[in-house]
Amino acid sequence: MSANIAAIAYLIASIFFILALKGLSSPTSARPGNLFGIAGMVIAIVTTLLEPGVVSYGLIIVGLLIGGVIGTIIALRIQMTAMPQLVAAFHSLVGMAAVLVAAAAFYAPAAYGIGDVGAIHLASLIEMSIGIVIGAITFSGSVVAFTKLQGLVSGAPVVFPGQHLLNLLISIAIIVLVVLFVGSQSPTLFWLMTALAFIVGVLIIIPIGGADMPVVISMLNSYSGWAAAGIGFTLENTLLIITGALVGSSGAILSYIMCKAMNRSFFNVILGGFGAEAATAGSAAGGRSAKSGSADDGAFILKNASKVIIVPGYGMAVAQAQHTVREMADALKKEGVDVRYAIHPVAGRMPGHMNVLLAEANVPYEDVFELEEINSEFATADVAFVIGANDVVNPAAKNDPSSPIYGMPILDVANARTVLFVKRSLSPGYAGIDNSLFYEDKTMMLFGDAKKMVEDIVKAL
Repeated sequence: MSANIAAIAYLIASIFFILALKGLSSPTSARPGNLFGIAGMVIAIVTTLLEPGVVSYGLIIVGLLIGGVIGTIIALRIQMTAMPQLVAAFHSLVGMAAVLVAAAAFYAPAAYGIGDVGAIHLASLIEMSIGIVIGAITFSGSVVAFTKLQGLVSGAPVVFPGQHLLNLLISIAIIVLVVLFVGSQSPTLFWLMTALAFIVGVLIIIPIGGADMPVVISMLNSYSGWAAAGIGFTLENTLLIITGALVGSSGAILSYIMCKAMNRSFFNVILGGFGAEAATAGSAAGGRSAKSGSADDGAFILKNASKVIIVPGYGMAVAQAQHTVREMADALKKEGVDVRYAIHPVAGRMPGHMNVLLAEANVPYEDVFELEEINSEFATADVAFVIGANDVVNPAAKNDPSSPIYGMPILDVANARTVLFVKRSLSPGYAGIDNSLFYEDKTMMLFGDAKKMVEDIVKAL
């Protein structure tokens, strides 16, 4: 394939990727957006395979088969509740790919057309250094995020005295090593700065608590994009550069949106340790007890309401109750009840988590509203039905300046006439903060498995 034809094919693939990002900005256009992304990737792979520099189709086919089989098995078996940690795992692979490509280019520069061993072009050395540092940070940081999300380690922030100073010193050391490496091309310096970058990836993620995980996911997404762009410069592949820049910039924008939704600065999230000073479970109760009810009680209250707003959270995802929730909503609609869904920007474990779950259950898009669109309507709602959510409806974000989540915009479910909470217990949310709303007179706790409880409500209806 000639260079001109390859350039045109890569340009077409890039356009498809841009259309994919555009499509993914809305639930109604997400499916065609995915198809655009698939088409772009097919064009990119075929074009790359037809490049004259390919010397071993056998190894490439073996790699495609292994990766394809693994990806297919994961896609068939993965549950929606595990999607955030899957995304984190994928980010780690992109980061490690950047590290491996940079290492290959460093030890065999002639194969990449960037010079010879010990005489690599200056621009290539700079690109290689940036790519390997970002890639190493992305890999180790994503691994830590995966272990937290998967529950292999505690999701609580890990903080220690002098942590920020240590991060700063290591970051300065990496910059110094990059400058020295570019001047000397020493293998020792190459692996030393790589090792320090791996360490930084761990250090910047461990102090981040559970409630900030959506921001971490989008941030690592951005890192993986810039790592891919670094690979593109090393390989002199324009498509990788464009695609990496698209992913990197969109991930950065998403991180900003998430931070804005939590009323926190991006640097506070990265350097903070959100939730480290969380209140202990039960501290908000003040000696009061929560009022509990049965599925029949919940069904009676819901059936006699005129307007119900459903607030889904991660607990709904864990119980896989989204289909049953839709059945409940359909039953209420038949009774003439106005039913809507309220989605907080950081509900779940990654941006858009709840939207995807509701779409999977065929909930009409027009019934789903974001925080800004529906928050004012809670005051006119007879019932706020909260299933598996906690931190995103916690009044402490508004009335407790000492709370770690103070200032975070929340869904104003407390303004509804009655609040029904479906939870297994009074345990605090992922941020480790108790919810005073549990103990209000207007609140009724429906304890039990979310799916079983909603199924019983549907039967009672």
